[in-house]
Amino acid sequence: MNLEQQVKHLDKHYRDGNSLVSDKEFDKLEKQLLAINPDSDYFTNRDTLPLPSLEKDTIEDFIEGLHKDTYIVVEPKIDGCAVAIEYRDGIIHKAITRKGKDITDKMTKIKSVPLTVPTKDRMQIRGELYTKDVAGNVSQRIAAGYLRSKSFIPNVNLKFCAFQIINAEINQWDALRLLLKIGFHTIRGYSKVPAWSLKESYKHLYKNNFPTDGIVLKINDYKLQQTRPDYWQMAIKHYA
Repeated sequence: MNLEQQVKHLDKHYRDGNSLVSDKEFDKLEKQLLAINPDSDYFTNRDTLPLPSLEKDTIEDFIEGLHKDTYIVVEPKIDGCAVAIEYRDGIIHKAITRKGKDITDKMTKIKSVPLTVPTKDRMQIRGELYTKDVAGNVSQRIAAGYLRSKSFIPNVNLKFCAFQIINAEINQWDALRLLLKIGFHTIRGYSKVPAWSLKESYKHLYKNNFPTDGIVLKINDYKLQQTRPDYWQMAIKHYA
């Protein structure tokens, strides 16, 4: 098994809720593959997925070129399964996984997923299906297990946390407040800090009430996001 096959194999097991190696070891292999073969379809295919993976980089690279007073929203990186939900005419229309699998019938069984929203406009929500009160790797395994099973009776601790309105032209801070207002379970342990203070403060922002494996940095200003559409948010993992 060459490096590309190994990375694909490990990635598949991770998404199926059965991690074979630690996050730190996998990230090391993924970076090796990127250096050797950046055109691998492992990377190019992921760019076309409905919910692409977040960039992983250093804080210095992320804030390079930003004004020192640019506000960055810092959120917990929830360890579960990425899900997108679309509402049409105020009613839940479709829910999909990162790979585009239709899981609408599964997600409507999760109590924290609103079946209706107070708007007739099409609304696309990004979030994470996770398991409360457990470690991150356990959270991901339970969430993935439910989504791939034939059962429509979810674990009572499974919850959906919404953290982005994909098709809304509003700042990230305002999006989080709006999601909470219209009935979504959303991130409570988030902060908004200027870019100049990010390097010194981010390590203090790991503590929260979610199963996490790091934090996510997001440029708050929507118009500024559009100037770097593929790099307005970034994940930083922490390792045990």
